[in-house]
Amino acid sequence: MSTARQVARERRRRRRTMWGTLALVAASVVVCLVTALLPDDRSDAKPASSTTVAAGEADAGQPRSTPSAKAKASASPSASRSAAASPKPSRTTVKKKPAPARTTRPANAGSATASLAGRIKPGTDYPGVATAYEAGVGDGACGFGPSPDMMIGAMNTTDYETARACGAYVHVRAANGRSVTVRITNECPLPCAPGQIDLSQQAFSQLGDLHLGRLAITWNLVSPGSPGTLSVRYKTGSSQYWCGIQVLNHRNPVAALEVSTSGGWRQLDRTTYNYFLSAHGTGCGSAIRITDIYGQRLTVKGIAIRPNVVQPTSVQFTQH
Repeated sequence: MSTARQVARERRRRRRTMWGTLALVAASVVVCLVTALLPDDRSDAKPASSTTVAAGEADAGQPRSTPSAKAKASASPSASRSAAASPKPSRTTVKKKPAPARTTRPANAGSATASLAGRIKPGTDYPGVATAYEAGVGDGACGFGPSPDMMIGAMNTTDYETARACGAYVHVRAANGRSVTVRITNECPLPCAPGQIDLSQQAFSQLGDLHLGRLAITWNLVSPGSPGTLSVRYKTGSSQYWCGIQVLNHRNPVAALEVSTSGGWRQLDRTTYNYFLSAHGTGCGSAIRITDIYGQRLTVKGIAIRPNVVQPTSVQFTQH
């Protein structure tokens, strides 16, 4: 009887031990599951760090069309400074260097500007027509007086440009290959067309027979070798109260003439008959500054007011 009870107690103990073990295992499983489901700060931080590194690698080595690379580039201060340091040139960001004024342009400047050269510019070929006229002694609208030779021409009114062409040397070439260099001493009024030069008969005959009447030509400005020194002349009637000043025998076309005044240099207006006028006598009899179309300035002193007298100087413009 006692043995049967002992067996029953042993069975009940084993069952309790088994259930305890099962309960312990179940609790362990629950703890593991709960632990696995809980958030881990370190695991979140690691992927975030990896994402940052990946973005940096994409910026350095991957094509810049990838979204991560674009985001990185836009957020990078160094990238922004680099872009700002080398912007693509545009008309709104690039400042143009201002063109120098005629009154401050240095002597012996290298090339002519449009404002100085006017319509007839160096290094430019002009198509046109050559005609012929009887030039007499060679005087004309430029007011130079008799010409020492008859290799002269009259420039059409458009290119004459209020006497700016006066004294210019132009090389004229015909389609037949013949050519001649003439000095402009006169104006050819309408119907002379732009590009047309009315040559003295002597000059025209260097290109073709006078009976041809007209020849197709191409001409360009030249700077002759040795014309001597330039001269200055005051117009008839000039005085300390009014004067006109003319430049003669200049190698290159004259762009401007200024006179010295108590307030500095004053530029005079040019007339169609090739004199620079001081209507109120300002600067008459004082130093004169002459500028050619290449920007070279020559200052002449000691020219007295002697009307209609050619007064030589010791200066001349540089050959170009």
